[in-house]
Amino acid sequence: MATPIPGDPHGLKRRGVLFVLSSPSGAGKSTIARMLLADEEGLEMSVSATTRPMRPGEVDGRDYHFVDLEEFRRMVAEDEFLEWAHVFDNRYGTPRAQVEALLASGKDVLFDIDWQGAQQLFQIAGGDVVRVFIFPPSMAELRQRLEKRATDSAQVIDARMARAANEVSHWDGYDYVLVNDDVDACFRGVKTILAAERLKRSRQTGLIGFIRRLTR
Repeated sequence: MATPIPGDPHGLKRRGVLFVLSSPSGAGKSTIARMLLADEEGLEMSVSATTRPMRPGEVDGRDYHFVDLEEFRRMVAEDEFLEWAHVFDNRYGTPRAQVEALLASGKDVLFDIDWQGAQQLFQIAGGDVVRVFIFPPSMAELRQRLEKRATDSAQVIDARMARAANEVSHWDGYDYVLVNDDVDACFRGVKTILAAERLKRSRQTGLIGFIRRLTR
């Protein structure tokens, strides 16, 4: 979907960016996603549907679309998801209609999804997908961050650490990788990637028309 390039005086347009952030739980992708949304004009979050229970402070439709298992299965059967995955006994998926509506309104779309979702999204949207994987400084530091949250039992943290090792093994399926040992530095790196991807020649659909006008 073509969208105006912010600040461009020549009326050039480009296809919207589907910008994926992935990381193990506790490595900081949600924090960086919030920072990016607050700082970047024309970027909107894709809100996933999930079967997991709502946590204190969460809002339906803002943090997730909370649905029961029967409704989730119906959405899968009727092809209403761009991607979906089974994580820790719960299901998560990206509603197709929401993303299409954001692109139609001229927005870029930010995804906070795992490697399975990133892979499925890339298979569907190809070159419009930009995949960024965020590493923790070390697995020991990751465990400390999870323990400091004080929201999970030791058993759940052990399960998250096991899943983290699996997620890290899929790093080579991403376009960019960053280490989050300093959240501000990592955020600046993510912003730089987004800015460069927005300006890619292959994404600028109005460029050919501009060149023709330029060379008349």
